[in-house]
Amino acid sequence: MVHGDLERVLLWRNHPDVRCNMYTQHEITLDEHQRWFERALSDSKRTLLIFEVEQQPLGYINFNETGSGGVADWGFLVAPDAPKGSGRQLGQAALHHAFAQLQLHKVCGQVLAYNQRSIRFHQSLGFKEEGTLRDQYFDGNCYHHVICFGLLSHEWLLST
Repeated sequence: MVHGDLERVLLWRNHPDVRCNMYTQHEITLDEHQRWFERALSDSKRTLLIFEVEQQPLGYINFNETGSGGVADWGFLVAPDAPKGSGRQLGQAALHHAFAQLQLHKVCGQVLAYNQRSIRFHQSLGFKEEGTLRDQYFDGNCYHHVICFGLLSHEWLLST
């Protein structure tokens, strides 16, 4: 991801269908987005990627190593107007990059419990459910559980 991708990623991120499944659900301003990007660029444990098919940007991926030993959280989003199947392609390409290029040992994901589509997505990529953080996220009106997922490098290699 480079500076030239900022406005596109912000449009995707602020789309109502994307925003409703994020921890930060307000509309993010360009200034706020730029500050986040600058902080991310200066963080050696963070990898920001744009997913493209035939040079067409279709999604965004973020890996954030949380400690030593090659364990990272991931976040992603698919462009709201991306063709059907783009999410699956993004997930496979991102995980291949995580385990082959970044040499991660484990990729972790968190999903708001009401986001059944993302839960099924993680499961379809081979992630294992590792626990539930009860009433972990407050959206301003009510609390929601967060489902934690993990995928180990050897599990990914077995599934590919």
